[in-house]
Amino acid sequence: MKVIEKINAALGQDQITFSFEYFPPRTDEGVENLFERMDRMVALQPLFCDITWGAGGSTADLTLDIAIKMQNMICVETMMHLTCTNMPVDKIDQALDGIKANGIQNVLALRGDPPHGQGKFVQVSGGFSCALDLVKHIRSHYGDYFGITVAGYPEAHPDVITSEEGATEEAYHKDLMYLKAKVDAGADVIITQLFYDTDLFLKFYNDCRQIGITCPIVAGIMPINNYKGFKRMTGFCKTKIPTEITNALEPIKDDDKAVTAYGIHLGTEMCKKILAHGIKNLHIYTLNLEKSAVGILQNLGLVDISKIRRPLPWRPPANINRVKEDVRPIFWANRPRSYISRTGTWEDFPRGKWGDTRNPAYGAYTDYQFLRRRSRNKKIQEEWVVPLNDINDIYQLFANYCSGKIKTHPWSELEGLQPETEKINSKLVEINSKGFLTINSQPAVNGEKSESPTYGWGGSGGYVYQKAYVEFFCSPAKLDKLVEKAKNLPSLTYIAVNSKGETRANIGPQDVNAVTWGVFRAKEILQPTVVDPVSFMVWKDEAFQTWDAEWGSVYAEDDASRKVIQQVKSEYFLVSLVENDYIGGDCFGIFEDI
Repeated sequence: MKVIEKINAALGQDQITFSFEYFPPRTDEGVENLFERMDRMVALQPLFCDITWGAGGSTADLTLDIAIKMQNMICVETMMHLTCTNMPVDKIDQALDGIKANGIQNVLALRGDPPHGQGKFVQVSGGFSCALDLVKHIRSHYGDYFGITVAGYPEAHPDVITSEEGATEEAYHKDLMYLKAKVDAGADVIITQLFYDTDLFLKFYNDCRQIGITCPIVAGIMPINNYKGFKRMTGFCKTKIPTEITNALEPIKDDDKAVTAYGIHLGTEMCKKILAHGIKNLHIYTLNLEKSAVGILQNLGLVDISKIRRPLPWRPPANINRVKEDVRPIFWANRPRSYISRTGTWEDFPRGKWGDTRNPAYGAYTDYQFLRRRSRNKKIQEEWVVPLNDINDIYQLFANYCSGKIKTHPWSELEGLQPETEKINSKLVEINSKGFLTINSQPAVNGEKSESPTYGWGGSGGYVYQKAYVEFFCSPAKLDKLVEKAKNLPSLTYIAVNSKGETRANIGPQDVNAVTWGVFRAKEILQPTVVDPVSFMVWKDEAFQTWDAEWGSVYAEDDASRKVIQQVKSEYFLVSLVENDYIGGDCFGIFEDI
């Protein structure tokens, strides 16, 4: 979706919006850490996030890759910076074609800074000389597909600031008219350069309106995280620093904690003043840091974890090609990136029910491992790589996860059990201790209000329901006992399969079972998660491979513990169990006396 459409929708409801900017890290570990941070910050529901383009196109490939992962894996509306620096037209089109193919609709069109070591911008052969040319090119070659954002400079562009007093009135006005030309050429939104004199920003805002710029103007806020970085950035951008800010920083400049605290306070006060003037869109330059950005938003009362509302039980990708998707198999609930990767080439996504869209071939699940591979290995190694004398030690590890003693799990991309599982944690600990190794579960819910912070989704004024579900590995002997008991429990349905593909089930191969649904005003019933036997057979390959790929491989090749893991993988069954009586049934009763 275009950012301009989201801004207009928010303005129509008199809502304040905020967004975050990130830059491509220099190392693989930095990229992994950035995605973990993004994941947490996106939970705060920013309107969009953007990723910068390195000076001279130095991070072009990484920027493209990160933008695509943000849109599809982190599931946030993504805006990619695009500059003219060292970018001939064919390379610009290659970048635009790439993000369009991946469902990204938003571009921040910039001239760009000179490459490192060059004093001024130089037009590359076959390229553009300014952002205005880039805006015109995007509009003429891509029509209305892209939402285009451009930069605005409250103090005029640094190139025309020639003294400490700032730009001349003539240079400032000329820069304003150039900004209007970018808007007239097709730009939808303006995001401003950083500033610390809020009065200058407000003057710039009013001056834009006076010359006929009517599009949204988003205030760019850069929190002060440390003194040296602040001085470097403001020096580069030729930003005016009010005397009161200088006086406040000088006594504490060598105390990083004090500087950060002051930066949060200053950013809060700047935003309060901006919001008081009726300007409702804030864009925070995070510098890939979390504390200051979130601190400002908390001070403003714009984020409250307890009030976060999920549109669906799972986070929908922002990819425009997937906007109608509202049904998924529950098996990937704890590994959403794997599912998104597997279905990335699908032409149609399920809407309303899980039907023919299950027929396209699932792709390989390798792309999602781009996220958190090294950091996940490290965390798994810290908590799961312990001596395993026999299978009982594996039982204990799974039970420890369900009791909260450890936070990672080889079968989950998420950190710890989800809040809704608290209702059944003690039962999960008990059955894992018995050798039913759970990897996915949810409790029964009968008409919980959709505003519930634990179970709620789908917006206000509705009711949500779910059947108790548990998915686990168990030995053939335990499966035999479970199957026998299930014969006297008609409300229980199950599918079981081992690594060789041998199956047992009391449902047909085409029986699709909705296990989560919601009822809302003036809407059809939504059923966002299902148990689907066809998808389960695809999922089982990944589930069994995880014994090696995510856990066993972290041990040494000849480690005896690895052999215990291999034994479970080769002998055990993967079982999906649903208690269809969501009012009075108890899917955990079947595990008693087994």
